[in-house]
Amino acid sequence: MRLAGMLGAACPEDLCALAEPAVQLTSTTEFDPDLVVVPIDVVGGAKFTDPPLLVIEVRSPSTALIDLNQKKAAYERFGVSSYCVVNPDPAKPEVTIFELRDGHYALAGVTTTPLTVTVDRPYKVTIDPARLASGLRQRSTEER
Repeated sequence: MRLAGMLGAACPEDLCALAEPAVQLTSTTEFDPDLVVVPIDVVGGAKFTDPPLLVIEVRSPSTALIDLNQKKAAYERFGVSSYCVVNPDPAKPEVTIFELRDGHYALAGVTTTPLTVTVDRPYKVTIDPARLASGLRQRSTEER
């Protein structure tokens, strides 16, 4: 929710930041990313069938490999311009950003505390991993 607030506060009027929408990538593949940014004029249907401008997945220990491999590859094929994976672990909060270049994702930035990262696509917003993880309880080894 903190990240949704950051995105929403910086969002231009012609775009919309949404939490957990359905995104139909193919006739057999549908994901519910944690956050997306889409043009405001495509909001309103049951699911998105065109690539969002930005997809953000909040990583957890159980989804890390899926987010960084399977979903990343699927979003790349679908044509999502920017893909961001957030690790909210209070011990090492991290934001990794990929941008589509010539049909393939290139690493556009990685940041950990105490640094921030500024995303330029689809609009300029600064993300502070420490602020995202502030106050979160660190998981014990048994919970991981």
